[in-house]
Amino acid sequence: MSRSAIVALLGPRQVGKTTLARQYIEDRNETYFDLESQPDIRRLQNPELALGALGGVVVIDEIQIMPELFAVLKVLVDRPQNQARFLILGSASPDIIKNVSQTLAGRVEFIELAGFDLGEVGAERWEELWVRGGFPRAFLAGSDDDSAAWREGFIRTFLERDIPQLGITIPAPAMRRFWTMLAHYHGQTWNASELARSMGLADKTVRSYLDILTGTFMVRQLQPWYANIGKRQVKSPKIYLRDSGLLHSLLDLPDQYSLLAHPRAGASWEGFALEQVLQTVRPSQAYFWATQSGAELDLFFTQRGRHFGVEAKFNEAPSLTRSMRSAVADLDLDHLWIVHPGPHSYPVSDKISALTLRDVASLSDQIDNIPV
Repeated sequence: MSRSAIVALLGPRQVGKTTLARQYIEDRNETYFDLESQPDIRRLQNPELALGALGGVVVIDEIQIMPELFAVLKVLVDRPQNQARFLILGSASPDIIKNVSQTLAGRVEFIELAGFDLGEVGAERWEELWVRGGFPRAFLAGSDDDSAAWREGFIRTFLERDIPQLGITIPAPAMRRFWTMLAHYHGQTWNASELARSMGLADKTVRSYLDILTGTFMVRQLQPWYANIGKRQVKSPKIYLRDSGLLHSLLDLPDQYSLLAHPRAGASWEGFALEQVLQTVRPSQAYFWATQSGAELDLFFTQRGRHFGVEAKFNEAPSLTRSMRSAVADLDLDHLWIVHPGPHSYPVSDKISALTLRDVASLSDQIDNIPV
């Protein structure tokens, strides 16, 4: 807020954006607008006049409901006499709100708020976080049944209210069916034709459904990394449901016992582990890598020009594989970590370490200490 005229705090519904914003503005000169409140919407009937007279911190919550405000903010922050700083909160990425990225280019700083991570709830509670997911009310529920009930209610509200608010006219049952099918593809390479045939829809239609779920922070599309290595490489993105709790609800897995007995338990854990790594390291871009011959790496990212990799294994004592050696050599990795649910972290080779999920919070420090 001290360096940017507009700060956008983005993330899914019910993840804690409003709570964080209210904590930030406490004891500050602030004005608050909640665009789900009819009185606040009426206050903004003439937005340039209403906002232009304000100073201090101005918070606009659920701004995607009134996308026309982005053009107004551009005009206001460009005025030399502007005395206000704008904190805008939204449940949709700029990619699916028309003209936002162009309108506010160079004027806005984006911060993405995800659900609880291991650093917040404590590494010893990783199994509970994995089963219930990171949405605060799902994780803090009094029982697994209460958590499952909250998540089911969230899914229904998201489909029946939040999606239509964005001006997207897709029947809720159709999107629910697609979302559920996507849960079964969690951790796999995107295949539009296969999903389209299963639903009786065109490839372009299922692609638009995927983009909607991605833009509302429900799905992560992990794009492939291309290396000039003379091998045929996979060029389609990998698909993950970002919150493990919602994944389990869509797969009808209410507790840990049913989860561990399910054939997608390993894929679920892989996605959960990768999300924890991404929330800890927060790279500007993240990718996966795979070749047609079978070599692959779950997560590839760069930090200060150096290359790092992460492989997630649902195995308490993972060992070195040929695929890992290939990834280190072909991608010129400075280090590769094998994240696993076991109790101990240990070196596997010079450039490969096994890292227990409990130690993921230390990953940023480990990256800083890797010799150049």
